[in-house]
Amino acid sequence: MLTTGPVPAYPEVLAALGKPVLYDYHPAFQAYYAGVVEKLRQALQTDNDPVIMQGEAILGIEAAAAALIGKDDVVLNLVSGVYGKGFAAWAARYGKEVVELAVPFDEIIDPQAVRDVLRSRPDIGVVALCHHDTPSGTVNPVGEIGAIVAAHGAYLIVDAVSSFAGMDVHPQNVHADIFITSPSKCLGSTPGLSLIAVGERAWAKIEANPDAPRGSFLSLIAWKDASEPGREFPVTPSIAEIYALDAALDRYAREGPANVWTRHAQTAMVAREGLLGLGLSLWPKQEAWCAPTATAFKVPDGISDVALRDRLLHDHGILVSLGRGETAGKILRIGHMGASAEPAFARTMISALSDILSKPIH
Repeated sequence: MLTTGPVPAYPEVLAALGKPVLYDYHPAFQAYYAGVVEKLRQALQTDNDPVIMQGEAILGIEAAAAALIGKDDVVLNLVSGVYGKGFAAWAARYGKEVVELAVPFDEIIDPQAVRDVLRSRPDIGVVALCHHDTPSGTVNPVGEIGAIVAAHGAYLIVDAVSSFAGMDVHPQNVHADIFITSPSKCLGSTPGLSLIAVGERAWAKIEANPDAPRGSFLSLIAWKDASEPGREFPVTPSIAEIYALDAALDRYAREGPANVWTRHAQTAMVAREGLLGLGLSLWPKQEAWCAPTATAFKVPDGISDVALRDRLLHDHGILVSLGRGETAGKILRIGHMGASAEPAFARTMISALSDILSKPIH
């Protein structure tokens, strides 16, 4: 399964899902949960305890918009792909105005362009960026952009759903005020949770925002300090998902983050070299813009993306992802995340493609 998410879960994660389910009010589970939060804090390299929300990462992204964006806020939405584009709907729902800086979906956001927009619109107070938009296979220079946003004094929301744990990106080193990721991508766990780092400055803005959700499934505030001893959970947590996350974090720490990032990068490099060797074209205009966690390539002229995807599955047992939105029908996407980030899998994929493309595709 070389999809762009969910990805194959590591064996340790699958084993953890079978553990007995504890009562969430039991002191033993509450102590265990606090330990998982601490492991996640260390993995994210953040000073504050992160929030674990009970729903896949779209919940965390919408919750961030609802909490941080006030009705008087002007939001700069940076768009280089389908998911970046989609954030505008939430920004418009909660804010005063959305300014869009967009590039073609085979390009990346230029930090200088961000600087220019902020200079022309000093009233921009919140900036949103998708670090790696999987339907494009590109990765944006979030560190450079974050430094520019911080200098402007705006708040930065980073969607790192498909990049964290697959490359060296962490909330504080990219100046993210809210940083959202998922256990079901590069951490190699299962879908069902949103992992969110919130900085002190962002917490202050959220708590001062009268429209930030309270008493709601979307409430970030409700989950703040949820790991404190004796504190009640806002809703019943998914115990099995917490077990799975714990196992994934242990595996990440045991292999070593830098080794995990290297493994992802090497797998993507093998895939790119193999695709180019077959005479295929990468979707991003420059190879330097390609993400180490997913490789998007153009479907050859005269061939259906669905037909090529289905041949890979039926003839070779390999499942990849189709394009989405503006890239639908134009590309296929090979995921290199978590357990699928192995150079051997990329070589197998290239061999299968070579076989299929040597024959007529019906």
